[in-house]
Order: sequence, then structure tokens, then C-alpha cells
Amino acid sequence: MNKAHIEDYLAEFSGAESSFPFGPEAMVFKVRGKMFALVSQGETPARVTLKCNPDDGAMLVSQYSSVVPGYYMNKKHWVTISLVNEVSDDLMEALIADSYQLVVSKLPKKERIELQS
Repeated sequence: MNKAHIEDYLAEFSGAESSFPFGPEAMVFKVRGKMFALVSQGETPARVTLKCNPDDGAMLVSQYSSVVPGYYMNKKHWVTISLVNEVSDDLMEALIADSYQLVVSKLPKKERIELQS
């Protein structure tokens, strides 16, 4: 999956907003002000950083050389994936959806309900 497709997919999630709070090198995707993804800009290969369950993150790091603990993030709760086509498109979409859901699940109930509308 290429960077453009990932950015388009991230933007489709309910309430998703993108910005560059850390400068032009990193496009950040947030829902209700909480980050759920970061996509590097101007790098080859591009990288995407996603929130994950600690057990899932450890498993991914052990199985894929292109997945490392979250770059500049909490290494237990985030993974960084280099976009070198080692991780399948289906798995990448599932990881993105999981990252979004993990963040949404921590939002107040009212905000979760508003996102479902």
C-alpha cells in the first residue's frame, strides 16, 4: 500500500482530521483532537506510525522487519511501519482501523456516539 492510498484511507474515518503540528515532515491524523496515525512526508520509503495493542505490536515487530516500535512514540503502544510492501494491504487497513478504534474507545461516550452518526 502506498502513502497516498494510506492518507486517503485515514481521511475516510468519521471525524478524522489531518494537520502538520510537528512541521512539514509528518502528517498527523487525529479524531476529536487525539492522534491515531502519523504519516512521514518526503521520506523514501515513507513510514506510518499507528497506535496498537501492546501484544499486537510486539507480535508485528517480531514478524516483520519493516515494523519497529513507534518512532518517537511510546514504544509499547505504537508501531512504525516502513512502506516497503512487506505488510499486506489487508493487514495495513486492519491496523489503521484498529488504531482509530483504540483512540475512539477512550473518548467520552457522548463523543463516540456523535462519531457514529
